[in-house]
Amino acid sequence: LRFQAGGSYEHVVKTTILLNDINDFATVNNVYGQFFKPPYPARSTFQVGKLPLGAAVEIEAIAGLH
Repeated sequence: LRFQAGGSYEHVVKTTILLNDINDFATVNNVYGQFFKPPYPARSTFQVGKLPLGAAVEIEAIAGLH
């Protein structure tokens, strides 16, 4: 993840996680917790039909500088 304008993980306010297989949720959730700390950003997670380039996970993040 690359941040511009001096941003960092603590500046993330919302993420959207797209999974090829919703059964991967627990694994992704464990990894997510290694990068994001309480208070966690708002999050939506969905299973999708197919991700680009055969990816298993795609994460979109919205950040704002405080």
